[in-house]
Amino acid sequence: MPVFNIHHITKYEYDRPVKESVNEIKIYPYACQHQEALYHQVNITHSPEILLVNDYWGNRTGMFNLLPSHQELIIESKLIVRTLGQSNPVLNTAAGLEQVQSDRNNNLHLLELSQVKEIELRDQLSMLLQEFYTEGAPVASIVEDCCAYIFNNFKYIKGITNIETTVQEILDLRSGVCQDFAHVMLELLRSIGIPSRYVSGYICPNKNGMRGEGATHAWIEAWIPGNGWTGIDPTNNVWVTNHHVKLAVGRNFNDCSPIKGTFKGPARQSLSVYVSVGYEDGQTFEEMNAVRMEKLLNGDDVPDMASFAGQQQQ
Repeated sequence: MPVFNIHHITKYEYDRPVKESVNEIKIYPYACQHQEALYHQVNITHSPEILLVNDYWGNRTGMFNLLPSHQELIIESKLIVRTLGQSNPVLNTAAGLEQVQSDRNNNLHLLELSQVKEIELRDQLSMLLQEFYTEGAPVASIVEDCCAYIFNNFKYIKGITNIETTVQEILDLRSGVCQDFAHVMLELLRSIGIPSRYVSGYICPNKNGMRGEGATHAWIEAWIPGNGWTGIDPTNNVWVTNHHVKLAVGRNFNDCSPIKGTFKGPARQSLSVYVSVGYEDGQTFEEMNAVRMEKLLNGDDVPDMASFAGQQQQ
């Protein structure tokens, strides 16, 4: 089973001092049977105490405050993780939507994750479903066909969307990155009652040259009766492999944002995100994203630091 050494640094810089920074981080490996953390160290500017809790979706979540005046905030994660999942999972190809309905009736989370978020898109989603959905098909086949449809009909282009881009805008553009494709796939599957959840994490480079390698990445998990939550990556048109490392799950990106928070102070801020993935043989892959916020925040404005494109998953 492969072992990955993942180094993730998020750096905020301010053009003048800010204070009372309150933050939430979801950069801890998700506890599941498909991966195990061998080592994990989190370093934060001024070494604040981190309160660790499990959120509503079971994500390991850290919360900390940086109250004194500061002009820089660095959050660093050093993770060594072994992935244990199968590259070609054995799927239940017999289960249909009626079994999904039965599972949903007894599980509040499944019911919640079956609800379309953007109700006004129902008619448009129904039209898109006609292009790949066959009534009566097994759930696994529906999920696979939906993934292939997005992969074949949406262009992978960085920089034309951000974390605030709506599903309607993504459908209009027919382009985006992994985060966008995940949101579209969630809405399509949920529109026919298949529980689906957003997944954030990393995709570790391999010889296949998958999109989004070496950076924070996003995919989805669909509920397949008999299998449970099963990951599939519409950006690369593959079932999740042992090169995917999972950090958090939820309804959408907002539930899984690696880092978000607020601060007080009239300042412009710039954000850079660095991710490197190393193998046991010493080979390393790196990715750097940077963005500057042009708006000057006045007085005691408290911006949501997750609202910048630099946090977008690729």
